This record gives sequence, C-alpha cells and structure tokens, in this order.
Amino acid sequence: MSAKEKISEELLLQEEVLKQNEIVLFNDDVNTFDHVIDTLVYVCEHTSEQAEQCALLVHYKGKCTVKTGSYDDLEPRCSKLLQAGLSAEII
Repeated sequence: MSAKEKISEELLLQEEVLKQNEIVLFNDDVNTFDHVIDTLVYVCEHTSEQAEQCALLVHYKGKCTVKTGSYDDLEPRCSKLLQAGLSAEII
C-alpha cells in the first residue's frame, strides 16, 4: 500500500468516526431507576453497572448519552426506548 493510499484510507476511517450518532436519554419524573436500568440493559446491551451509571447521570444531570453508533443501528434502539416510555432522541 502506498503512502497516498494509506492516508486516503485513514481519512475514510476518520470520516466514519465523525458520522457516529448518539442516543441521548433524558430525565423524567415517571420511570423508576429499575425500569430505566432494565431497559438500557435490554435495548442498549449495557452491563448492569453501565446502565446504573447512566440512570444516575440522567437523574442528576438531566441527560446522558447511552449509545453511540451508526444511525441505522441506533434508530431501532431509540424506538424501543421510546416504546418503553423513556425519553430519548438520536443526535
């Protein structure tokens, strides 16, 4: 691989990283910590510890990024969070 090809490949990889989207979960006064944690474990494939930390961040900071990835991966996950009664959006 030439130096020019290598640079071109690195730029494509950087571009892909920049295209990453995020699911942001927002605080509400409705859902219990257990429901939020269980939903994050199921929908976002978090560990219990990750989900608990996200739930605490959402509670104290008002919002938290709970999943990063391509829009195609995040869209069905965000829909499931919304169906579970959580407040989330893709940014």
